[in-house]
Amino acid sequence: MKTVPGDATLQEINYFAVSSECVELASCMMSMVLFASVVRVVDGLPLSASTDYEQDKGLQETKKQVKALSKKLSQFPDRCTLKAGQYNINFTCSLGVGYLMVCTETYPNVLAFCFLDELQREFIVTYDAKRVNSAVRPYSFIELDNFIQKTKQRFNSPRSLSTKINLADMQTEIKLRPPYQLSPEDLGSINGFSYHTPSKYKGITPSQQLDPVTLPGIVSCVLSILCGGLNLLRGVHAIESTIQNDDEDFNYVIAFFLGTAACLYQCSLFTYFSVWRNSKSFLAFALICLSNMYLYELRNMWQILFHVTVGAFMTLQIRLRQPQGKAPDYNV
Repeated sequence: MKTVPGDATLQEINYFAVSSECVELASCMMSMVLFASVVRVVDGLPLSASTDYEQDKGLQETKKQVKALSKKLSQFPDRCTLKAGQYNINFTCSLGVGYLMVCTETYPNVLAFCFLDELQREFIVTYDAKRVNSAVRPYSFIELDNFIQKTKQRFNSPRSLSTKINLADMQTEIKLRPPYQLSPEDLGSINGFSYHTPSKYKGITPSQQLDPVTLPGIVSCVLSILCGGLNLLRGVHAIESTIQNDDEDFNYVIAFFLGTAACLYQCSLFTYFSVWRNSKSFLAFALICLSNMYLYELRNMWQILFHVTVGAFMTLQIRLRQPQGKAPDYNV
């Protein structure tokens, strides 16, 4: 860092300021954002990535590490950095989506996570959670590459960033909540080496946390357990009746126990995060309806209506209790 003499003239001060800025910009120009990708956290499915033609062998190896890391994002905190030779891999996770980037080792962390934050904001605005959850094919949102390329160009040109981001706020955020430094051991298995180290962060990522439980949710869960208990009790009595009377229909026993399993499974879906939660809860509700339709000879209309209503109420509460995620607040 250059110091300005106390007796310097205005012209000399301007010279020192300009020369210092040029040195800083030249230093930043030597470091670059090289690659970025967006993946679904729960299964590592790549949703989009920058199209690059870089043939550097070291970078290609680093991309392989990015691919391996993308399948394990759910095991780590929501903001991490991994040093991979002369490159750094940085990532953030929010709302079930992971944003990863590769940059040179000299690229400032504050700019790296600002880049990821802009990528995250654009993705959230462009694609809703339903489209993300329903994606089946890799790179379903490859059109996002246009935005990634433009953002890479901006962040690889420090002069264009000077008026668009607040580095002071960014640096404060990084100091208050620095990214966790990953190591190959944290990844468990990468590049052919297996460490079999249990994750220290399993279950704390935003993608696996659900919204707080509400009073209607608690009521629906209790009623669902009650219906499951009633089905189980009636199923046991049906078994006793089948043993005593050979002409009894054993399918009634199956229907009671299927109803019990469906009710308890809905409680599990309400309590824990799972892929395709809404679809699974709807299938469980359909099973409840079918089992009660089969049992119409053993139950009156009010009993059937009670079981179906509780199942529908539970399905609604599962739909309302969505995964939550804390987006990084960079104040940009």
